[in-house]
Amino acid sequence: MTLFHLWAEGSRALELAGDSDADNDARQLLLAAFHIDLVHFLLNRMQKLDENDYNCSCTERYREMIARRQRRCPLQQILKSQEFMGLEFYVNQHVLIPRQDTEVLVELVLEEHKDREKRVLDLCTGSGCIAISLAIKGGYQRVIGTDISDEALKVARKNSKSLCGQDCPQFLQGDLFDALKGTQEKFDIITANPPYIPTDVIKTLEPEVRDHEPMIALDGAKDGLAYYRRIAITAGFWLREGGGLYLEIGYDQGGEVSGLLKSAGFEHVRVVKDLAGKDRVVAGQRTGGFHV
Repeated sequence: MTLFHLWAEGSRALELAGDSDADNDARQLLLAAFHIDLVHFLLNRMQKLDENDYNCSCTERYREMIARRQRRCPLQQILKSQEFMGLEFYVNQHVLIPRQDTEVLVELVLEEHKDREKRVLDLCTGSGCIAISLAIKGGYQRVIGTDISDEALKVARKNSKSLCGQDCPQFLQGDLFDALKGTQEKFDIITANPPYIPTDVIKTLEPEVRDHEPMIALDGAKDGLAYYRRIAITAGFWLREGGGLYLEIGYDQGGEVSGLLKSAGFEHVRVVKDLAGKDRVVAGQRTGGFHV
């Protein structure tokens, strides 16, 4: 048995299971199971593996990982890792896997807010990828992330400790702004990637999402807009005058979410597209005439 044979074996198994990127996924799992990098694999892939305890253990681990991927468990959950904004985030079944699309929101905030004295609130923080990326890349004075899920916050705090120390961001448990009850703190920036998939659409998603990512992070109720309504109505109270609200949206929700922000009194409302040309972020500003 060689590394190449193991890779081919895993790749074939994943292909039969419907994995559209079977070759790459099998390679990533093989590298992780044997604790080697791609260069080591390429150099030694045709060498026969010694039948020692270490190689046997690694082979067993690899086949277990392949079996999980065959059941359409996301690769990132198996590897417990996902890159976002050039940073490596720990992920598990309790958090939404960070997507490249969400980087559009982070980059927009960084572009529009250069002042490091800004205060940031990230709702539905999940893995903490938005809050932590803004804390590191923006160097903002204060960053808070909130989430209703205690298990998600454990992941966020783990990521915060490994990536930027324990002091920033701070993570609080609660449903949206409820986590801030008892405080009067105002923010310059509020971000959120809330659940926005209509309930009936969830059953049509890929098994990796539908069966393995947390439903609480996906389900946006009947029309997918439930959380946007709540955020639009309440966010103005928590924003300083001139503060900005930045919301990730589904590709077909730009008009409706923009309308919600305008109805709530936000100005300079605009829709920002992702690299694929699809609507991805709705942003608005709290002005002096805002009523809360």
